[in-house]
Amino acid sequence: MRLGVIGTGYVGLVAGVGFADFGNDVVCIDIDEQRIARLRSGEVPIHEPGLPELLAENAAAGRLRFSTDFADATRDADVILLCVGTPPASDGRADLSQVYAAAETVGRNLSSEFTVLVNKSTVPVGTAERVRDIIANVTDKAFAVVSNPEFLKEGSAVDDFLRPDRVIIGVGPSAGPPGRLLTLSTGEQVDERARAVIRQLYAAVVRKNDRLLFMDARSSELTKYASNAYLAMRISFMNDVARLCEQIGADVELVRRGMGMDQRIGPSFLFPGVGYGGSCFPKDTRALLHIAEDVRLTLALVEATEQINQRQKRLLFDKLLLQLSAREDQPGALSGREIAVWGLAFKPETDDVREAPALTLIEKLVGLGAKVRAYDPVASDTARQSLAASLQAKLSHVEIVDGAYDAVAGADALCLCTEWRQLRQPDFRRIARLMRGDLLLDGRNIWDPSQVRAAGLRYEGVGRR
Repeated sequence: MRLGVIGTGYVGLVAGVGFADFGNDVVCIDIDEQRIARLRSGEVPIHEPGLPELLAENAAAGRLRFSTDFADATRDADVILLCVGTPPASDGRADLSQVYAAAETVGRNLSSEFTVLVNKSTVPVGTAERVRDIIANVTDKAFAVVSNPEFLKEGSAVDDFLRPDRVIIGVGPSAGPPGRLLTLSTGEQVDERARAVIRQLYAAVVRKNDRLLFMDARSSELTKYASNAYLAMRISFMNDVARLCEQIGADVELVRRGMGMDQRIGPSFLFPGVGYGGSCFPKDTRALLHIAEDVRLTLALVEATEQINQRQKRLLFDKLLLQLSAREDQPGALSGREIAVWGLAFKPETDDVREAPALTLIEKLVGLGAKVRAYDPVASDTARQSLAASLQAKLSHVEIVDGAYDAVAGADALCLCTEWRQLRQPDFRRIARLMRGDLLLDGRNIWDPSQVRAAGLRYEGVGRR
């Protein structure tokens, strides 16, 4: 099949490379000329394990190309994937301006007799209908709009694409001369050709286990938001339980394991810590709240999820303030302190620092006059860019170093914010020799407290005795 992919961000690039690897002819489009130039040279602008090798292989085979010309992606295309960003607006709602602009440009360039437009961007309910109307206003070609939300996890996106848990397909409205119409359970009539095209597109993906689930477009759009909000809610729930554990003398790690053994609950997303970040959970929970607000509903659990997460991002800062101040009987005495921070990305195996808890911590520390030395195996550059925008004149208070032990030299305390595998078994005795202080704050509960204490250091985790 011939595919056009609009947008070479995280979703578009993984989808484009993945579909090319299944033998399709794929053209990826982006208005960022510098980004396209990097991709043409084989450079992948995001950190995602396995993606550079897959891109190089398919580009060399001629199945994958990159361009800035929309006509290259739409010319005789069977399927066009809309994979542009939907960042949060100032009020927290999803900004759909890029989706609408891309839809109009695609519509003006359609040339096939029938094209399926697949919206993979995360969008509010009803967007498929709006996209259909925009395109219909600028073309007389027959087309259908399909909602196909992505469920990729940063750090394992390639495997998630090649072996997905499920593929959600929301068959949306069509325009132009219709084929055979299919009546959905909602009463909506859609073009059967769209289902056939999508089933062919995903045939290789679901060959061993058919996990294609067809539904109406509105249900599929909501499925994405509801899934992310539920997973975020599990994290916030365990963070609340961790807070209770600290007050009553229980150990949240034992509580978590005991809960996860129940098959009805399972162990996933039950790890307490310093809160979630990234491009999906924070943005999507807020957007879901606005979707409900627009129809005069309150989603109390989702609201609590967001509130708990904002509180949790302050956790290490509050613990530092308490522990360091208590030792000198000077509340708030962080001015001039040197704090080491391990892990800047919001999670391991990515360089994404959007809404990362580590950056929240650093900003609060610098705000009270502390100096920070930080280390991350991958996210140093993206963290520097983000901190330069948020700290501006105070950026000189932050040094991002190339080695984990370089960060702890002379530090009064060490805070771990990201559970990189490289940081799971450090040499605590070496840390004790290098540090000026003795406080280790384990924001992800990945260290053995007894090992830390055996090295003469003080340990504090999240919800642990």
